[in-house]
Amino acid sequence: MNTSLSQYAIIFAWLLMLNIVGTCSFNIHCNQKDKHALLNFKQGVIDPSGVLSSWSTQQDCCQWKGVMCNNITSRVTTLSLPCHTTLPTYTDKVDKSHCLTGSIHLSLVEFEFLNYLDLSNNDFLAIHFDPVDSQTCHNISADTTSRQCVNSSVLGYFDLSDNTNLIIDSLEWLSRISSLDQLDLSAIDLHREVDWLRSVTMLPSLSYLVMRGCQLEDLSPSLEYANFTTLKLLDLSDNEFDSELPKWLFNLSSGITDVHLGSNSLRGQLPKALLNLRHLESLTLEHNKLNGPIPDWLGQFELLQVLNLQENMFSGSIPTNLGNLSSLISLAVNANQLTGVLSERNFAKLSKLKVLIMGISPPLIFDFDSHWVPPFQLEQLSFSFAGPNLPTWFYTQTSIDFLSIVYSSFQIENEFHKFVSRRMIMLDLESNSIDGDMSEVLLNSTFIIISSNDLKGGLPRLSSNVVGAVLLNNSLSGSISSLLCDHEMSSGKSNLKFLDISLNNLSGGLTNCWKNWRTLMHINLGSNNLTGQIPPSMGLLHNLTTLHLHQNKLYGEIPQSLRNCHSLLIFNVRENNFSGNIPNWIVPSAVAIQLRSNQFSGTIPEQICQMPSLIIFDFADNNISGHIPNCLHHMTSFVFNNASKSKLTFYIALGNIYYECEDSLDLITKGQGLHYNTNLHFVTLIDLSSNELSGSIPPQMFNLVGLHSLNLSFNKLVGRIPEEIGNMKNLESLDLSTNQLSGEIPEIMSKLTFLGYLNVSFNNFRGRIPSGTQLGGFNASSYMGNPGLCGPPLTKYCPQDTKSEDMKPYSKDNDGSHFLSWFYIGLASGFVTGFWGVCGTLFFNRKCRHAYFTFLYDLRDRFYVMIVTKRNLSPSSNKFLLWQ
Repeated sequence: MNTSLSQYAIIFAWLLMLNIVGTCSFNIHCNQKDKHALLNFKQGVIDPSGVLSSWSTQQDCCQWKGVMCNNITSRVTTLSLPCHTTLPTYTDKVDKSHCLTGSIHLSLVEFEFLNYLDLSNNDFLAIHFDPVDSQTCHNISADTTSRQCVNSSVLGYFDLSDNTNLIIDSLEWLSRISSLDQLDLSAIDLHREVDWLRSVTMLPSLSYLVMRGCQLEDLSPSLEYANFTTLKLLDLSDNEFDSELPKWLFNLSSGITDVHLGSNSLRGQLPKALLNLRHLESLTLEHNKLNGPIPDWLGQFELLQVLNLQENMFSGSIPTNLGNLSSLISLAVNANQLTGVLSERNFAKLSKLKVLIMGISPPLIFDFDSHWVPPFQLEQLSFSFAGPNLPTWFYTQTSIDFLSIVYSSFQIENEFHKFVSRRMIMLDLESNSIDGDMSEVLLNSTFIIISSNDLKGGLPRLSSNVVGAVLLNNSLSGSISSLLCDHEMSSGKSNLKFLDISLNNLSGGLTNCWKNWRTLMHINLGSNNLTGQIPPSMGLLHNLTTLHLHQNKLYGEIPQSLRNCHSLLIFNVRENNFSGNIPNWIVPSAVAIQLRSNQFSGTIPEQICQMPSLIIFDFADNNISGHIPNCLHHMTSFVFNNASKSKLTFYIALGNIYYECEDSLDLITKGQGLHYNTNLHFVTLIDLSSNELSGSIPPQMFNLVGLHSLNLSFNKLVGRIPEEIGNMKNLESLDLSTNQLSGEIPEIMSKLTFLGYLNVSFNNFRGRIPSGTQLGGFNASSYMGNPGLCGPPLTKYCPQDTKSEDMKPYSKDNDGSHFLSWFYIGLASGFVTGFWGVCGTLFFNRKCRHAYFTFLYDLRDRFYVMIVTKRNLSPSSNKFLLWQ
């Protein structure tokens, strides 16, 4: 035995020595075949930030960035080039301008010893393979489908996930990589691949399959078996499956531990065949259309750690058998149609439970023993309930980092004040009926949401740990100085980035204590009763991106100090009493400026044209005079229709997750006030209505082809509508009413196919309204007040209409003329018919003919007597007879 051990020790020592010698003593160069394949890959790559700058022929490829070689053989074993991105404050999608793009050469997977390939989170656009040995190979891209000449025996890990612009038509080439153990294709567009299931089942060693968010549609629900003999994890969440759970799912390998099918449109009830997957540790079916009761047999999964059934259509009560899941760590059943009573029996053996998410529409009824102490300590708790008081076991949970109580009604107790004063990552008490005073409470959580309640009294205090505070839509009153001028914050150590206390009854001025809150990025104080001027200290908020002061009683001029807020994107001061000139220093990077309904005067500064990112330009309802600047075409967001790239969403990092706050604005477009939040970044708007603007509309304005809404109504504009208006192909709302515009309405306006609202009333337009369904489809009120206009939809005829029946406008008068024409035709036909009917009777019937002529002779004698008598009467006799 000792001899054997000594032999193994000698062998190990030799191997260790060889490894050391190989790595330190010899100058081993990478294999030329591997190097050639890597250079082929580089040729198809666009590298905007120089990630592959070290990949030169003068340097050993084993030293290239992302490349790892075997220490002994020097063959390439690993290629890892994931792109590392950070989520900006305001974005529509993650910025990948520095990531690798271009095409991927699948010759990479031909490496004889390559075991690990990671190209995730880049921006590749196609997969490409060069023909080798006269074999016929094709591209996989947005336009082609193909077979691939790929053959690899050792590649085990392949990650292409989050290349969101990559479209793959076929996965047939995967079958050649028979050694694959882990495959991640998440967020790649596979909607054209209808046979994806067959392709991945041909990988005999596959244990880890992730195809999340691939736009897959066919789950093959009727297929009995899928050949996944080694599969342990299956993630097909966030696709477009619209069927019942597939039969092959219940016949997977008995060793499968994780099944994720959330965020699809799966329907039907949970079949008991799921029990075939005895070793399940994680089952997530959230955000589907599954219905029926939550089956009590789920309590038989002894190894289950994660059960997520939230956001479905499950009904009935939560089965008590779930309390038998002794391994359960996370349970989520909220946002269903569950009813009934919850008690300690539902949680009897859940000693490992860390995450509990339940309730919301309708609230559950709690019936817990007041002396019950749970066997668990939660880290995340989210629930809604019906009852006047929180259950006593709630106060035993001292490890909660994420707390959410919503759509509930309960009384605030002193113990609750102490509980929410603890330090947590998230405190969410949104949309309850909390009625109380929290002005003496010191909130200590990283992100706080206590919106849409009935809180009274002053603002609560915030510790330096708070990053975000949302207290909107309450009944809070008093001054904001109680919060902003807190002596504990005088040191300027605050970490607050997001503050929303809008829709309250706060009063007083804006104070001058903003120097203590220099980390602020988002401020919303709108819809209160604040008065006074904007204090100069607001200019110290150099990180400020959003400032909402709308619907208050603020006045004065906009202070020059705000020009120091270089990051300002949204500036909203609508519906106040601000005056003076429009600032000519507004930050060029701004995305939305809303100054409407104030008392601003002067002219529109030409500096406004130097704002290439502006998509909301709302100066309506002021006293602005002068001409419209003729340089508006320099505002490139209106010209190139790229508004959707500027999503106005605020992200705050909470540990390893992001909290998303969507910004919003109230805009007047299409003749009505509309609230925009999630779709705000799709709106492009210019509103200069209700001012004193004069002169003509500059033709350059109609080169704004990306503009959706233009309102110049209630001004003193003159001149014609330029023909350039035909360029505005995306225009949806146009209001030029109540000006002094003249001339004809350009015929080209009938080509504006997206135009859904038009108002040119009360001007001096003349001539025929252009024909066609686009302009003729609007109501007559869109054209009223223009005496010279004619044609549909107005009832007024145009002069040329009388020359041709085809030119007559459609109206009620037209209908009357049409009716009269047929009336006269009918009358004439009736006369002819009657005349010949009488004549025919007289001609063929002797008695009738004799009676008819006797009547005529008698009538002649009566007329003769009457005429003679009238002639013989004297004037006096006539007078007498008249008075008789």
